[in-house]
Amino acid sequence: MDIQQRYKSVLQVLKNYNQQHLLNFWDVLDNSERVKLLNQIEDIEFSSLAQKIDRYVINPVGTILPKSFSAAPAYPAKPKTDEQKKKYHEAIELGKELISAGKVAAFVVAGGQGTRLGFDGPKGDFPISPIENKTLFRIFAETVKAAGKKYGFEPVWYVMTSPLNHGQTLGIFARNDYYGLKKEDIFFFPQGTEVNYSADGKILLAEKDELAVSPDGHGGSLKALYKSGAVADMKDRGIEYISYFQVDNPLINIFDPLFVGLHAMDGAQMSSKSVFKSGPLEKVGNFCLADGKVTVIEYSDLAEELAQKKKPDGSLVFSMGSIAIHMINRSFVDALNNKGFALPYHKAVKKIPCIDIQSGRKIEPDSPNGIKLETFVFDALPLAEKSIILETIRSEEFAPVKNAEGADSPAVTKQMMIALAVSWLHSAGIEVPKKADSSPDCIIEIAPSFAICREDVTAVRDKILPIKPGDMIYLE
Repeated sequence: MDIQQRYKSVLQVLKNYNQQHLLNFWDVLDNSERVKLLNQIEDIEFSSLAQKIDRYVINPVGTILPKSFSAAPAYPAKPKTDEQKKKYHEAIELGKELISAGKVAAFVVAGGQGTRLGFDGPKGDFPISPIENKTLFRIFAETVKAAGKKYGFEPVWYVMTSPLNHGQTLGIFARNDYYGLKKEDIFFFPQGTEVNYSADGKILLAEKDELAVSPDGHGGSLKALYKSGAVADMKDRGIEYISYFQVDNPLINIFDPLFVGLHAMDGAQMSSKSVFKSGPLEKVGNFCLADGKVTVIEYSDLAEELAQKKKPDGSLVFSMGSIAIHMINRSFVDALNNKGFALPYHKAVKKIPCIDIQSGRKIEPDSPNGIKLETFVFDALPLAEKSIILETIRSEEFAPVKNAEGADSPAVTKQMMIALAVSWLHSAGIEVPKKADSSPDCIIEIAPSFAICREDVTAVRDKILPIKPGDMIYLE
């Protein structure tokens, strides 16, 4: 079909959906620009477009909560009964076996940019470690490599980028020689995108030859894994479990034998880690149980009365917060995509640069003018036949770096990284000097090559020299 025939065919489809304005500037485009625009338009899933616009853009009803739900049960971070101690021991041994057999792969969602941090580039390239200034990507890569050495397997790492930073990310890894990992054992792929809309449901143009689009959210990772061939690659390699985490958290325990083991022992398809919320209104999702299924209700959707509700002992009823750490079966992702699943969309009203469809003038809005739709990965939890939650301790595994200052800032994350390193040293019987306020009177950074968990430090404690006040100690 030549370009003019494609134009006529696409125009007719657009008229059927009242989106013909997307071809308003056809006459001023050159041939390559026309092809680019047609390719983008033909990628739109028109079969679901009208319903999507009506439900999420023009007549949004908001999140529909289950009629009844309760707080979801979770395994405690530390076993509390003899029965739990026995199960945890068995789970750890099973987890180690599965990791050593190469059944578990790392998967980082790394599509974000460092804009909120005042950083120009992919967030994964943001430097964060307290002494060596290692980037997030480097910390994860060194952790993956160290896990391979510890458990005796060839680790595989799947990295989901976004269309915006895919090329940049590939360049970063190439310039850093893949941080010591084998190039063929890192699988890069971009997440999908969703078109952006005006308030009346019109698809926006970013340029006269280009649709306005944005990443489809971390929920899109479950489709991107499949469409990219990553799931097929996992199957070829014998990988059964996916350790999912997001790029902003340098404390992530990527290969956690306990988490892997409990997930496998209980026959779960998609599981989660949680932390105790710092307060009733902390801006994290709430783990709940509805119709026997684990689900996450966003902080903005949980009524304040419920968020504040307490048990007789004074603790919160809804105390478990979602921190975007999951264990996912490869077969679960495969099955979802074979069924043609769709996660619900979440609407975000944003400032979106776009083309005025009448004048062709570029608009740089001062206030929100458009709508982006995205999906959240935790919305897949109710689709799993079985799902478990494992509580983890915030100071040991959750220090996201999101903001330039204040909460979740680099300063806070670095303090938490130092505090965790000091805690590991204390557990190994190493004296660490303290200030009058009991904070460390030194700066400690532990490289993954030295230890990837608390127990690893005990095994190498004889290699650690005495630490003096004011020291900066990098252990590798």
